[in-house]
Amino acid sequence: MPGSRPPRLSRELRTIGAMIRLYCRDHHGAAMLCPECAALYDYAACRLDRCPYGEEKPTCVNCPIHCYEKARREQVRTVMRYAGPRMLLRHPVLAVMHMIDGRKTPPPSPRKRAAR
Repeated sequence: MPGSRPPRLSRELRTIGAMIRLYCRDHHGAAMLCPECAALYDYAACRLDRCPYGEEKPTCVNCPIHCYEKARREQVRTVMRYAGPRMLLRHPVLAVMHMIDGRKTPPPSPRKRAAR
């Protein structure tokens, strides 16, 4: 449920949303998200809601479980490569928090914990 996300996951969704909006505005010239970028945002939100790590979720680049399908993963990489450096100027708090989250060591896989 969108309203019931833990604070860390809510912030991560705000971060990816800001990156997608920045990318879409500069590449597609849309004031609002174009259908392709809106679909990518919805997909990211869905994957975030289903992440087996929950509140302990590492940043996707550090995650041992890649839950994005290959084409979507490439889309997100393209968006992040473009928007990441620009986030420090546009959304400095989100950018710094994302960098801090990225430096944390990922917790053990939830699948391995369940097998114990």
